Amino acid sequence: KLGFMSFFVKASIEALKAIPGLNAEIRDQSLVYRNYYDIGIAIGGGKGLVVPPLRNAERMSFADIELKIADFATRAKTNKIRPEELQGGTFTITNAGAMGGGFFAPIINYPEVAILGLGQARMQPVVRDQGKGDFQIVPRLMMPVVLCIDHRVLDGADAIKFLRVLVDTLEDPDELFLSMV
Repeated sequence: KLGFMSFFVKASIEALKAIPGLNAEIRDQSLVYRNYYDIGIAIGGGKGLVVPPLRNAERMSFADIELKIADFATRAKTNKIRPEELQGGTFTITNAGAMGGGFFAPIINYPEVAILGLGQARMQPVVRDQGKGDFQIVPRLMMPVVLCIDHRVLDGADAIKFLRVLVDTLEDPDELFLSMV
């Protein structure tokens, strides 16, 4: 069974490829750009939040991502994730929506330079342009998404470009699937 986290992981990788500055880390006052995607997934554990990265997530299938996240979640609850499994991420995704959270400001997982925060998806009224000056209010599933960036490295334009690629990718899942063939 596929959950939505695998889609966000894959869409984030596409956005990181388009805006590579977000897939970097600060190391000894230098900026190191990564050409691989170890996507950290924030998970509530027995002793608090942990962020194990999905190693080489760009090579993983949707199902592999979901299985690995489930494994991390199971082991996090019993404090079975080893310390070395919590290091080396290049970008983090955190999901406050799983706990009913809406908009929030996630904290960047140093030495990474950005983090994506997902809120709870809810049905909301949306105004849709029907053309020729006609508008209609329709229900639509909406999810708050926030990207926090380190302004010492990135600027708002980078964040906006990343979010645009992310949203465009998620709105066209067929293209996302085709990009992996």
